[in-house]
Amino acid sequence: MSAQTRPASSQSSSKLHQFKLVLLGESAVGKSSLVIRFVKDQFDDYRESTIGAAFLTQTISLDDNTTIKFEIWDTAGQERYKSLAPMYYRNANCAVVVYDITQPASLDKAKSWIKELQRQADPNIIIALAGNKSDLVSRRAIATEDAQAYADEAGLLFFETSAKTAENIHELFTALAKKLPLEQMTASRNRNGMNQRQGGVDLTQNNNDPNGCAC
Repeated sequence: MSAQTRPASSQSSSKLHQFKLVLLGESAVGKSSLVIRFVKDQFDDYRESTIGAAFLTQTISLDDNTTIKFEIWDTAGQERYKSLAPMYYRNANCAVVVYDITQPASLDKAKSWIKELQRQADPNIIIALAGNKSDLVSRRAIATEDAQAYADEAGLLFFETSAKTAENIHELFTALAKKLPLEQMTASRNRNGMNQRQGGVDLTQNNNDPNGCAC
């Protein structure tokens, strides 16, 4: 069965694992549009800038027995909010760093975020680089090959996406879900008798916490 998003009501037979995901990138690269397309399958041509961070959730079913719940922190890209970023990527299991394929400076900013994550976030964090606005072909300023080469060198997942057309949005988050260490989480939990943040939270094994947050 291919990975797919589905409502919580259909997850009763699946083992549900929860992971913290953070979105980073320069202002106006389309982080919020990208995540809204993933969570709600909606797109607005105009969206106000995020203030601080926005919180959303979405699930992906990898197979009949495994469902991933992403707790998503969509951070503001403005420089004045940069000092808040560590509060959101701390203990994150995965990150999507977004740039705009029509704005070369946005890729430089994305590389800066990636270096910061590699230096200060959890060493096991899974990072994806997303070149957004792939629908703006006539305005492209960053070659796919150049971004792919950088991603390969840095050990990142890489997708070009379009929040407007939904191109590669589902594929991006599915690829992240498939890279998450489910086996490591289960082994750690069995060994220590508790949920491990860096391996995610197994919600099917912990019904006492109404929030179940790995933030």
